Amino acid sequence: MAQVNYFLTEEQQMIVDLARQIAIEKIIPVRAELDREERFPAEIMKDLAQADLFGLYIPEEYGGLAKGCFENCLAVEQLAYGCIAVTTTFAASALGGYPILLFGSDEQKARYLPDIASGRRLVAFGLTEANAGSDAARIQTTAVEDGDYWVINGTKQWITSGGEAEIYTIIAMTDKKKGPRGATAFIVEKGDPGFGFGKKERKMGLMASSTRELLFNDCRIPKWRMLGNRGQGFILAMKTLDLARPGIGAIGVGLAQAALDEAVKYARQRIQFDQPIISFQAIQHMLADMATKIEAARALVYSVARTIDAGARDFAKLSAMAKVFATDTAMQVTTDAVQILGGYGYMKDYPVEKMMRDAKVLQIYEGTNQIMRNIIGKALNKEYAKR
Repeated sequence: MAQVNYFLTEEQQMIVDLARQIAIEKIIPVRAELDREERFPAEIMKDLAQADLFGLYIPEEYGGLAKGCFENCLAVEQLAYGCIAVTTTFAASALGGYPILLFGSDEQKARYLPDIASGRRLVAFGLTEANAGSDAARIQTTAVEDGDYWVINGTKQWITSGGEAEIYTIIAMTDKKKGPRGATAFIVEKGDPGFGFGKKERKMGLMASSTRELLFNDCRIPKWRMLGNRGQGFILAMKTLDLARPGIGAIGVGLAQAALDEAVKYARQRIQFDQPIISFQAIQHMLADMATKIEAARALVYSVARTIDAGARDFAKLSAMAKVFATDTAMQVTTDAVQILGGYGYMKDYPVEKMMRDAKVLQIYEGTNQIMRNIIGKALNKEYAKR
């Protein structure tokens, strides 16, 4: 897996090496089995916890490593080289944990972040509903005050790690008349009265990642579990997604690199017309375009992550760019890898078939790539209006 030297520090290179070792030794040997059996990768989550990777972004005072968006991208890129279903499960815990880190009270941080950092408890993020996907402001789940409690009713759909996670950060409406400003965030725990799960969804790819509904039927949680201020839920959700999207781009880079490596390996070995097919210009040009797009995507993801860590205040446009370009690249590269392998690429005996199936979701979750382009376009309009 050769790549350009991005001048990583010794510590950053250690993170890369550790995550790559886990991908090669723990993930790749079982990824086909996990995919076939649609089995949650519980043992690999323990390996990641033991390696302290769950605490990358969490401050040291809560048991984390106090690293930034860039280090998190480095880790998920390497893990995605092994399997993005496993990596999505890992990354979803950060998506659910960011709201607590960004908006939690001192009490909430002290209660939840140490368990999240250690990997003892997975976290999930509950925003999407049947009628509120790209239009997140249309959520129907409600939360009503009742003495010292909040009572939550509604359903969240397609939640990563649903049923497996122990902690959930949920967005619910506390005042529907205010629209987006009427949304509030809450922390819900597995086992809370009135909180349950729907069936495990059957998907095209990402088989090892659990995707389920969250069901709230007069779910009662104590008042102190409101996250941030009342009416701040929509802002919380958007800031969380802006911070998480470069990580999705990094997953796309790792997956695309794995697909390219498989394609090059096959093209060097496959003999047609008495020579390896990599000697044909048509194949060389496909591989060249794949490699170029991957390196461009990697450079963009790394640049955006470093910009965020340097203290940029408004990075929604950059995060959207990193997500859209890298995940579109992953879809194109995995599709081309299947093409290069030909009939073998279409067979489950070869990993590129799974890679292509898995890649599609990267263009959909955490904001579709069409919505990403909306964000970029609106930001450009706003920027040029000030000139």
